[in-house]
Amino acid sequence: MSKKVKIIVILLISVLLVAISINYIFHGGERDLATEEVEFSVSSKAIILEFASNVTTATKKYSDKAIVVSGKVTSVTDSIVTIDNLIICNFKSPDKSISNEQSISVKGRLVGFDDLMGELKLDQCSINKNN
Repeated sequence: MSKKVKIIVILLISVLLVAISINYIFHGGERDLATEEVEFSVSSKAIILEFASNVTTATKKYSDKAIVVSGKVTSVTDSIVTIDNLIICNFKSPDKSISNEQSISVKGRLVGFDDLMGELKLDQCSINKNN
């Protein structure tokens, strides 16, 4: 094999490995939160109080974990459900069974706390059926 062919083969293999890695990072590495065990189950008021009293400690405790938050639905917009005006839950797709003033338990992953607005943000949400 000539030197040119070897370089081309190595470059093609390198590009292929990079493409596979990027695909895994963006698609294959996504967690399936629906199958994960819940680490914490709290009321919306209790978790907001925890964040209000000590953001750093609460963030370390809940961040990127599967949690269940219970409260009253105050807003439903497409795939975003707000609980008690302070918990923003992002569902993968709209859930027509959710309505305002409904008591609900939502399973999701805590992605952050907006201390300016006092809002907690969850993603990959689904209705928790294990009440």
